[in-house]
Amino acid sequence: MSQIASSPPPSLGVNGLRISAGDNVLVPGLSLTIGRGEILGMVGASGSGKTISAFSLARLLPEALTQTGEISLEGERIDLLSEAQMRKVRGGRIGMVFQDPLSSFNPLRTVGSILVESICRHQGLPASQARELAIETLATMRLPGRTASVDAYPHMLSGGQRQRAMIGLALVNQPALIIADEPTTALDPTIQLQILALLRHQASSAACLFITHDIGAASAICDRLAVMNEGVIVEEGPTDQLLSSPVHPFTRELLSHAPGGARFR
Repeated sequence: MSQIASSPPPSLGVNGLRISAGDNVLVPGLSLTIGRGEILGMVGASGSGKTISAFSLARLLPEALTQTGEISLEGERIDLLSEAQMRKVRGGRIGMVFQDPLSSFNPLRTVGSILVESICRHQGLPASQARELAIETLATMRLPGRTASVDAYPHMLSGGQRQRAMIGLALVNQPALIIADEPTTALDPTIQLQILALLRHQASSAACLFITHDIGAASAICDRLAVMNEGVIVEEGPTDQLLSSPVHPFTRELLSHAPGGARFR
């Protein structure tokens, strides 16, 4: 009798994620999946629960918040890991792209030294090889000069260059999951499009959760959209389908306020 091969688990699986601040429930029960090479855009207004949901996946919530529920990465329950084990996951199997790289990078260290430390920690390479990989990664991120960027301090780079460096840091260890939290908010429109195109290309071998309040930016990069309101995903579906035929009133409201309408790919 022939055996039917089972489908591989999604890169990210979330089931019944609940986030609370004391008796105040912020996210009552989030469930979603993201496959390898797929970008899921989580869109919604400020305060809708997008960022705390994303940060909870890497166990980065403030101590005042508590979370329960199942979080699986490539089939492994990472919500059951100890904090020491999670430190090996963050920066390795999970890459983070934050909204403001200037405050996220250590201003007293060069960009390259931060990448080298991450590579040595998660890949076990000697410092010389890690530096070469850091240089190659920053070159792939379209940063100028073979060694100029790796030896630069964060304040020496422009906003767009810092964001490219942040994406490089998130990707350098070939993570299974990339979490990008409002990565283009502080950039001008031209640089925004460049960063989105770069993230779309570089995320082809990982699952990516793209957090944004800008449904136009999401339409330019995401395969699927999940619309969040007050901690609940009210509508989810393929990007083009959801934008062309929104069902939930909140989705229609978001689209009505999108400047110039959503930008389709």
